[in-house]
Amino acid sequence: MGIMAQVLKFLPMLLMAFLTLGTYWMVQMNEPNLDTEKQKRHVPDYIMDGIVVTTLGPEGNTKFRVVGQKLTHYEDDASSEIDWPIARRFHETKPAITVKSDKGFLDGDMTILDLVGNASLTRPAQAATATQAGSARLFMSSSKFTVLMNDDIVKTNRPVNLEQGQSIMTSQEGAVFDNVHQKLTMIGQVKGRIESESKGNAP
Repeated sequence: MGIMAQVLKFLPMLLMAFLTLGTYWMVQMNEPNLDTEKQKRHVPDYIMDGIVVTTLGPEGNTKFRVVGQKLTHYEDDASSEIDWPIARRFHETKPAITVKSDKGFLDGDMTILDLVGNASLTRPAQAATATQAGSARLFMSSSKFTVLMNDDIVKTNRPVNLEQGQSIMTSQEGAVFDNVHQKLTMIGQVKGRIESESKGNAP
């Protein structure tokens, strides 16, 4: 009985100790890992001025070249924000197209470039060849373009303006420019005028 009395005497203290340990364990299990939370925050890990980003094709040739005044890189998703970006697409058999805007957002895989604010696309005039008719300079503008770098497509779902030679067209629903097939598709109701080069050059 003496031993049992001693055990019963300290039993409340033992129970309190177990409860304290259990509470501490539960708090530790439910408390967020501060290091993990810090890693997930969308904050810059480095900033560079006067940048040039080049993506290469399968044979090592330059496919896209993006220049900008400043690049801000984010660690959590490896994306980049670019001030005043200018991107040029190089192709062996097609004229180089140039797209630019006030801000650029490049994804971590370097496959999607969003151009925001005063976005424009320019394709220079093409001289006629034995197999292809010539075309006038093409200029397209909108508030935002999305460049699918692997697919060689520039698209927007915002209001867009198109100028080519003397032709002017607009659409409130966007457009898609396919550089592979040199094809421009305007979406929705299109307004404007289309004039032949010969008419536009007539005195």
